[in-house]
Amino acid sequence: HLEGAAGIAGLLKVVLALTHRRLPASLNFARPNPAIPLSELNLRVQTETTAWPDEDRTLLAGVSSFGIGGTNCHVVLAEPPSAEPPPPAESPVVTPWVLSAHSRQALRGQAERLLDHLDHHDPSPADIGHSLATTRTLLEHRAVVFDREELAALRDQRPGPVLGTAREPGRTVFVFPGQGSQWSGMGLALLEESAVFAARMRECARALSRFVDWDLFDVLREPMTGDDVVQPATFAVMVSLAELWRSHGVRPDAVIG
Repeated sequence: HLEGAAGIAGLLKVVLALTHRRLPASLNFARPNPAIPLSELNLRVQTETTAWPDEDRTLLAGVSSFGIGGTNCHVVLAEPPSAEPPPPAESPVVTPWVLSAHSRQALRGQAERLLDHLDHHDPSPADIGHSLATTRTLLEHRAVVFDREELAALRDQRPGPVLGTAREPGRTVFVFPGQGSQWSGMGLALLEESAVFAARMRECARALSRFVDWDLFDVLREPMTGDDVVQPATFAVMVSLAELWRSHGVRPDAVIG
């Protein structure tokens, strides 16, 4: 028995079952207790691992924990909604692929495994960059590449990739500039290239429309003059940039400006 960890072990088991959509078999089950009318209760013990029938409904599961001291709890879990990836950018965007490992040799091993993965799958470069930056532990030795050729160069110890050793992580601050940093056409390229940036800009445009008599996207295409235009437009671009950075795993410790 896992004693104090029994509850969390059951929770992890159910989360994995929901993730893989499989019903695991109950361990050490031989025959039911005759005092429990399972058929009348419409219950059965899972004696083998099977696919989890979904019937086009959200999967639900319960986890019960009965403590020997009388502390009982029951948690109901539901599978999360499917995350819809943002639509691909109309213009291709160069995305860095950041690899990290405990040593230079381990970096080369990472490059070899990623190349093998790319030989059997066809993810978008943006998906690769996002996964490497946000789902992997950042270790001391780092390498940055931009395509398969540079990845192969890292594996083969050829020139090309950017290599280095990371310092102790510092704090990240987003600094939003004030008036004077604007220019005609500010943010227009990102509107075409980044669905995340464009979505947040549309939110800002809707919020501003209640207070101004101009359209955010129109003023970005013209020379901006006047505090009443420059400052709200710059604010909208900075907020949208921050959302873009956050989508790539950059989390600020503070925001100023």
